[in-house]
Amino acid sequence: MAETFEDQYLGVLQNIEFTIVEFSREHPELLDYDVEGVLDALIAGYTAELRGRTVQERQLPGLRQPLLEAVRGICEWLLGRATVNDPHLSASHSLDEIVACLNRIRKSVRRWTKEGGRQGYLNFVSRYVL
Repeated sequence: MAETFEDQYLGVLQNIEFTIVEFSREHPELLDYDVEGVLDALIAGYTAELRGRTVQERQLPGLRQPLLEAVRGICEWLLGRATVNDPHLSASHSLDEIVACLNRIRKSVRRWTKEGGRQGYLNFVSRYVL
């Protein structure tokens, strides 16, 4: 039986979604729309980097900017560009892998928003993040 994308990148997906869920627990007014906007910005930035283009940084409104910084922080760690509090922990994934994982999460956000409303994704994913 072939390994699924989710199986192959479980650690990456979990780290990113954990960051999103933790942020949403601190900010219960966060909406799926905000999460999707942050994912869009990260995907655009990392895709530009993949293509050797200059990344256009812009300030996002409201809760999106601090969420962007939090998710970018974990992505940078997953890329092996940043450290976390424990120096024994390290990660090293490619930009292509991170973009693919961000796209997979964005697809999930869209699906669960359609099924569950403005916080459908956040309500769904928070059940699996302790």
